[in-house]
Amino acid sequence: MFEHRQDLMEKLMKENEDFRRIFNRHQELDKRVTEAELGTKPMEDLALNQLKKEKLFAKDRLAQLMDSANA
Repeated sequence: MFEHRQDLMEKLMKENEDFRRIFNRHQELDKRVTEAELGTKPMEDLALNQLKKEKLFAKDRLAQLMDSANA
């Protein structure tokens, strides 16, 4: 995620607690979605779709924070 902005991401991870918290939440959601899709931790479709929405919201928020820091 955000491979083309790695330097900025690393800087924000060190300096911005909100960014770090959202990033960690995104990583947790990504793991749960992957486990559900692979069948290692099955869940109902509705719950999976909710996790995907939350993950996307977190990613969008991270992008906003990165854009703000870059401006």
